[in-house]
Amino acid sequence: MTATLCDAMISLAALMEEESELLTSTPFTRDLPEIANAKIRLAGRIESEVARLSREAADWTEKLVGEAREALTEASLRLRDASKVNAEILTRQIELSVDMMAAINAEAKRLTGTKSQTYGARGALQGIDAPAPISINTKL
Repeated sequence: MTATLCDAMISLAALMEEESELLTSTPFTRDLPEIANAKIRLAGRIESEVARLSREAADWTEKLVGEAREALTEASLRLRDASKVNAEILTRQIELSVDMMAAINAEAKRLTGTKSQTYGARGALQGIDAPAPISINTKL
């Protein structure tokens, strides 16, 4: 009854574990878009399988007994643990990327001197910080 659901959950957990390992070993890898797309597909499969089971019987989780209940519990726990680790690593990577872009922006502003002055309505000069001219190469 839940074999398809358990398989999808175990596959998603394994994929998250692989992604976490990749991100901890090297922050830049070309496989990340593929992994992200696979995670989306597996999450969709899990969602559709849960919806199918719920349509068939609203209380399908309560009807599980024996090995089916154990398999679903183990798959759920593994997915929860993998998700937690993966979320922490992805959050750290995003924060590092934001910090790196801020540092690049600050250095570009320092080098280009993008602060300009404009004449105000009251006759005073006002300083304006213009954005630094930064171009990002998406093929890192």
